[in-house]
Amino acid sequence: MKKTEYICIIKSNYDMLNRRILRIKAFKVLYSFAENPSMSVAEAEAQLEISCESARSLYLLMLLMIPTLTDEASARIEDARNKFNPTDEERNPNMKFVENGLAPLFRDDPDFTKLVSRRKLSWDQYDALVRNLYSTLVTRDYYREYMASPERSLREDVNLFVKIFEQEFVDNTHLASILEDMSIWWNDDLAYSLTCCCDTLKDLASGKRWSLPPLYRSEMSSRLDVESDKAFIYKLLRQSYACFDKYSRLVAENVSQWESDRLFTTDMVLIVMGLSEAKAFPDMPVRVTINEYVEISKYYSTPKSRSFVNGLLDRLIRKLVSEGDIVKTAPVI
Repeated sequence: MKKTEYICIIKSNYDMLNRRILRIKAFKVLYSFAENPSMSVAEAEAQLEISCESARSLYLLMLLMIPTLTDEASARIEDARNKFNPTDEERNPNMKFVENGLAPLFRDDPDFTKLVSRRKLSWDQYDALVRNLYSTLVTRDYYREYMASPERSLREDVNLFVKIFEQEFVDNTHLASILEDMSIWWNDDLAYSLTCCCDTLKDLASGKRWSLPPLYRSEMSSRLDVESDKAFIYKLLRQSYACFDKYSRLVAENVSQWESDRLFTTDMVLIVMGLSEAKAFPDMPVRVTINEYVEISKYYSTPKSRSFVNGLLDRLIRKLVSEGDIVKTAPVI
């Protein structure tokens, strides 16, 4: 499977996982099944659960960087003060960053510290990363402007850390390498975890107390008619498992020999999932389903996959609808 950073824009209020992200996580599990057919449905569901829950751990770990960077700044100030012959600036440093109002909100929050401790999350083993991040940070213009401003407010602290999250953590190869070593589930999760972190900080700036956001968007709704996102993704995974052999054969029968010889496993899995989703969810508009898998193919397959997945998925859904294998509540246009 092509490995690439999947940048997903999440408009949240804020939840951890929207349905596109859930589809991606199910796609990765189904891809593993395609490569290892001995994997049982129960094993696949367990992998999916771990993958989804790991997003929370990454979110907590990245928030933990706030007190961690603050502590690094404090340690450097103390080291400079304790030099044999410190300068006037080192004796009387600017304490604005060290005294930011965000770090205590996490360091002193019993719920946050309990979750971090329970999940054994820490940056202690990665002091080189923390040192490099802080050394880079103090050279940034936005940091210097923050330090030079006489304003002292939680909102200003939040604005600073949002910039840190957006500018220092995205496309940071050192950080990405460490996260990949820490968990196999985090290689594509950083972008939307950072989005959730920034949403959290903005909430704190408005006076809200920190609380762990819901994992699934449907958990934010009190409407009884809103389908559970968790139920949706597990149903999709089970349907894809049940139909994998049947729909794989169907794909092979409906492509040319030239296309069959060059058919990537990623494309096969995406098309099988798209057909399975169309079958499992009669109320889901066909175009929504097709568009979702076309979008995912842009990041996890070849440049030509977008048009291939779009065309073949559309053609096969129409075929299965006409044969009665797939039933939709709305006409397939």
